[in-house]
Amino acid sequence: MEWTKLRTLPSTWWLLLALVGTTVAVGVATAASLSAGDCPAPAHCDEDTVKLSLTGVWAGQGAVLVLAVLSMSGEYGAGTIGTTLRAEPGRTRVLAAKALVVCGLTVATGAAGVAGSLLAGRALLTAEGFPVPALGDESLLRAAGGTVLYLALAALIGLGAAAALRDTATATTAVLVLFYAFPLLAGLLADPDWQETAQRVAPATAGFAIQSTIELDRLPIGPWAGLGVVGVWAAGALLAGGTMLRLRDA
Repeated sequence: MEWTKLRTLPSTWWLLLALVGTTVAVGVATAASLSAGDCPAPAHCDEDTVKLSLTGVWAGQGAVLVLAVLSMSGEYGAGTIGTTLRAEPGRTRVLAAKALVVCGLTVATGAAGVAGSLLAGRALLTAEGFPVPALGDESLLRAAGGTVLYLALAALIGLGAAAALRDTATATTAVLVLFYAFPLLAGLLADPDWQETAQRVAPATAGFAIQSTIELDRLPIGPWAGLGVVGVWAAGALLAGGTMLRLRDA
């Protein structure tokens, strides 16, 4: 039922197309803007080519967040949530079904966007003379798989926020502020310790550590630990959303 509802919405496919298109386009633009001529020698460039190729995920995640919010808040706006809850009284099962469908779509399209970004970036950077890791390199596979998992967790945060807040505009604003404004504000903090702490707890900055393949010791938080932070945010959002769904919509 949840799959039928989501796939029949035109906005679903436009948002998924935006996820793939934006991710690849921004990644390609970033890779194309680099020049090995700025390095002492092309083979000694210290750029993290994998992370740079995945720059577009920062923009593409917005489509995931909006899709996840609409999958829940759209029913409140249309007044069909009552029908859904009468058909399936188990509030937890309803939320779990929505989470499964949204995550499935996000993983499928996110994987396409990530693969397209990495392949296009690899072609551009190789032609420019940058050293790039092999396609089977462990760090590249970790960055690629971790980024797809990051997008799925971001979708769960959007879904949980929508279940808790119900209103599309309110929930969308909340998650966009969390993923875009919070990291920017963290970077403006004057105290380096506070700045690093904020970067460790912000889901976007912590989660994107998974994309790094070099100089990991200089990151505010490790790749998998950062992804764990996003997982905590997702669990908290789903818990809040599930609780409100049971108490408010009983």
